[in-house]
Amino acid sequence: MTVEIKKNGTELTVVAEGKLDSMTSPGFLEKLLEHMEGVKTLVLDFEKLEYISSAGLRVLVNVAHRLGEDGQLVIRNLNDTVRDVFEITGLADGFDVE
Repeated sequence: MTVEIKKNGTELTVVAEGKLDSMTSPGFLEKLLEHMEGVKTLVLDFEKLEYISSAGLRVLVNVAHRLGEDGQLVIRNLNDTVRDVFEITGLADGFDVE
């Protein structure tokens, strides 16, 4: 998995490529947390994300909780496979999925 991170003021944009699963989730979370200070909006661009497991979903829930009620988590550019996971788990309704 590769991760590109861009910070612009209080907005953090993360472009993920590959698979977000039990093997890659700990490193993904660590990279996010390294850049989360002062972030109000986290944009996850999953255009190149091929797969997400329950471990990857737990990372997203964890980060959403860290952002708190004043923060916003936006998930963009889901392919059909990843979008299905969000819809089946009900997280498509819980997150701002574009």
